[in-house]
Amino acid sequence: MTSSETPYVLVLYYSRYGATREMAKQISRGVEQVPGIAARLRTVPTVSTVCEAVEEEIPESGAPYAQLEDLRHCSGLILGSPTRFGNMAAPLKYFLDTTGPLWLSGSLIGKPAAVFTSTSSLHGGQETTLLSMMLPMLHHGMLIVGLPYSETQLLHTRSGGTPYGPSHLAGPDSDLALSKDEKDLCRALGRRVADTAQRLAVSA
Repeated sequence: MTSSETPYVLVLYYSRYGATREMAKQISRGVEQVPGIAARLRTVPTVSTVCEAVEEEIPESGAPYAQLEDLRHCSGLILGSPTRFGNMAAPLKYFLDTTGPLWLSGSLIGKPAAVFTSTSSLHGGQETTLLSMMLPMLHHGMLIVGLPYSETQLLHTRSGGTPYGPSHLAGPDSDLALSKDEKDLCRALGRRVADTAQRLAVSA
């Protein structure tokens, strides 16, 4: 990123039925409520269990696919995934497994990072999924940003929401819309990471 380009927070997600994508959009809105920094929305392609999946370079709809350069030049990173048996989905893990060159160069060291997730059931592994997404970022030397209880939605939400990051209860058919509390927490996380990124840039 050159000095003339606007600093950005990369909101990187995988979404199967659309809930995680909607969370990513809400988080991006939160990022862009902070003056002087932008949100860059990116996704990852699906993977196959039997062979290498071949996808078009540009998705038919939604955010473009992420490239390593999106991570290399970001001021902060927010990862999102649906829950798969208490863990992040394979397509996001597959992409993260390709970030070795960034690890070798230390490109992400000292940058803020955060996570979000969606599950079909309230106790479907939201918190373990969030923790699983933190692990690669810790190996990259990133600074994990969560949600403090000053975000009072955490105290009274009847749907998703954790101090580890925003979450969403999508329901057994994955068709429940985001609740007001869930949207508020998504936007709060976006603002928090964007603000942290700017503070770190000033102190650098």
